[in-house]
Amino acid sequence: MAQQQQQQSVGTGLFLNGERETGQDVRSGNVTAALAIANICKTSLGPVGLDKMLVDDIGDVTITNDGATILKQLSVEHPAAKVLVELADLQDQEVGDGTTSVVIIASELLKRANELVKQGIHPTTIISGYRMALKYAVNHIKKNLIVPVDALGDQNLINSAKTSMSSKILGPDSVFFAKMAVDAVKSVKMPVTVNGKPAFKYPISAIHILKAHGKSSLESHIVNGFALNVTRAAQGMPTTVANAKIAMLDMNLQRHRLAMGVQVVVKDPDEIEKIRQREMDITKERIQKIIDAGANVILTTKGIDDLCLKYFVEAGAIAARRCNKEDLKRLAKATGGKLVVTMADMDGNETFDATCLGTAETVKEERVGDGELLYVCGCVGGASTIVLRGANEFMLDEMDRALHDSLCVIKRMLESNSLVAGGGAVETSLSIALEDYATTIETREQLAVAEFAQSLLVIPKVLSVNAAKDATELVAKLRSIHTKALQGDDTLKHTGLDLIDGVTRDNLKAGVVEPAISKIKSMRFACEAAITILRIDDRITLTPEQEPGR
Repeated sequence: MAQQQQQQSVGTGLFLNGERETGQDVRSGNVTAALAIANICKTSLGPVGLDKMLVDDIGDVTITNDGATILKQLSVEHPAAKVLVELADLQDQEVGDGTTSVVIIASELLKRANELVKQGIHPTTIISGYRMALKYAVNHIKKNLIVPVDALGDQNLINSAKTSMSSKILGPDSVFFAKMAVDAVKSVKMPVTVNGKPAFKYPISAIHILKAHGKSSLESHIVNGFALNVTRAAQGMPTTVANAKIAMLDMNLQRHRLAMGVQVVVKDPDEIEKIRQREMDITKERIQKIIDAGANVILTTKGIDDLCLKYFVEAGAIAARRCNKEDLKRLAKATGGKLVVTMADMDGNETFDATCLGTAETVKEERVGDGELLYVCGCVGGASTIVLRGANEFMLDEMDRALHDSLCVIKRMLESNSLVAGGGAVETSLSIALEDYATTIETREQLAVAEFAQSLLVIPKVLSVNAAKDATELVAKLRSIHTKALQGDDTLKHTGLDLIDGVTRDNLKAGVVEPAISKIKSMRFACEAAITILRIDDRITLTPEQEPGR
């Protein structure tokens, strides 16, 4: 091996402390790695996709069929495969759904590009062909396949949420959860101005998802407000506070102690008692300042000791300790308050500003499952919480992921006001349109565009295979219908697969719809990722330096 490495280095005129792979070897290696990643996700695509069980190094189990989660859990070493893992993550952040399909399309594009390179076509030609195909595909979606929805009816939103859930654990109960997801997204509507025009945005971060063991998933419910997974710190506190003024703190409310390294030498024993008393008074003054500012609900990320609790109980306030910092940040946004890190002001004194208090109509503690939750209802900034119920941790985690994808889909749909039919309709239509477009190109990019068209058919194929149907026959039917649609029969252009009965149908009427932005972005991301990997023709792996004396 060392001799071969030396010969390689001598041949290139470089003395590399590592290995060098060039040309076709690198490309084939990259494509193999990308296909390996895609094959892991393939069987989890579609309404009848299967789940994966992932066990990490300390034995924690994750059961999921969400593409981004599967790839995130894998410790991928191969540099080209990492590009696909990042691609799925990007799709998850940007769109929220479609993570599996984006990886499958990217790997198929790579596989077909590699075949073209083997036939002697230069990668640069393939890249420019792919870019032309992408541009044409996006235009085709925007011109022919988008259904503009000016006043989005709830039914379309519910349908898109059901489509997103159909492949997840919530599939059988999608009607119930889709309605809940739509209500949750609509409750956090915020007016904004885009390019001088009034519009609305729907921040998903304002929707809080809490998981509580026990009962069936259909007993999950939505709370018009904010729920925190904490309880009152003392039994003597009230369970409900009306017209709540909420202080959100990120500091310890414990008896004041002298800092480390500070020594006080006392000669008179009476003085010790006075020091103790003063320590207690400092804490009391602090708490008094918070209560005087009008706070009657105190939430802190740190601890509150018994001495401080006594003062809160006397003041008739609710106090909760060890709250999640992220939750408090969200709550601060929802109630119009601020997370207070310190009470020190510019003059070195301790004060508590009343403007930092959040306001809500009521704060109450209610029993849910095995524990209690603190509900903050009637927030100013609009917030809602979905409390999920389920049998065990794995089920709740997977429900959370499925619900998050659906929330993102509804948000995208409301913000972009356009949808397309699902179930392989868009991909098949694009494939036929791109094949026609390829024949109009007189340069060698024609081959790359034709391969791009073929690559898109991987989605309907994988969908039918996962549903245990005859993929070849179904895709052939679908192609023939979309060819008629492109020849002028507009009623057929939304035809997709019905995977339960193994037939083709109008998916727009059947309510299988997705946000158009999801399709367009997944095409763009998949194409860019394939191009990024295709450009690589040389890989140098440096060997780690050995420490002297080893």
